[in-house]
Amino acid sequence: MDQTQSDLLATVEDSPRAAAAHDRAGWVCLFTDDGRVEDPVGSRPHVGPVQIGRFYDTFIGPRGITFHRDLDIVQGSAVIRDLELEVAMGRAVTMHIPAVLRYDLREVDGTWKIAALRAYWELPSMMGQFLRNGLTAAPAGLQLSQALLGNQGLRGTVGFATGFRRVGSRHKRLVDGFLSAVASGDKFAALRALSPTATMTFGDDEDVDVTDMIERLGGAGCTKLIGAGPTVAASITARQGRGVLFADMAARGAVIQRVRYFAASSTNDAVDSNR
Repeated sequence: MDQTQSDLLATVEDSPRAAAAHDRAGWVCLFTDDGRVEDPVGSRPHVGPVQIGRFYDTFIGPRGITFHRDLDIVQGSAVIRDLELEVAMGRAVTMHIPAVLRYDLREVDGTWKIAALRAYWELPSMMGQFLRNGLTAAPAGLQLSQALLGNQGLRGTVGFATGFRRVGSRHKRLVDGFLSAVASGDKFAALRALSPTATMTFGDDEDVDVTDMIERLGGAGCTKLIGAGPTVAASITARQGRGVLFADMAARGAVIQRVRYFAASSTNDAVDSNR
């Protein structure tokens, strides 16, 4: 791992560290002046230090969050983090949320800062998990509602609720079928899952085709599928190693419009770390 990759990971790691220390100023200062937080993907983004501060006050400051990291991938100036979030919503309720986080970083005056944070996790599934706690969840639910309205206002509360709109089970099955076809070398089945104008890349920029995907993901298995906004994020284990795939759905029809695959190198693997 070169020095730039180490610096990017160190900047990203400052986020859970500041959250655990309840360091509001430290957490907000990790972002660029035009930084944005989309958490979960599909909800209205928080842009700039004022809105990001309100996001912190609503969702981070009042609770304890532990990052159970499974895998870090550094590609270009982006860091992809595959993990589970353990969120203490008070004494009686603790949530376990499968997630993929994407951090896009930018160098500002010689210091790496977060330009965008996108959190892929399923708001409906989280709410279902929360409600299964029954009456014990009532105080935490009231506190969250008050924090939403107090810090975000009605518009912000509605903006958060747009996170409920996301791709669903049908799209997850489509992505799972695409991955199965690629893993088995079935080019035609893989193409049937794609729109005629679909694009595929390794990372954000390296254009590839289905044959390239088959070569990279031969024998692949999917360990996690997350639907957030218009995207399905998938955790992949293949013969060539592990990675994360993002599949963006077409606006119309059950087809995939864009595929991006981020592959991990052995130096980026970070298994069972709770930092």
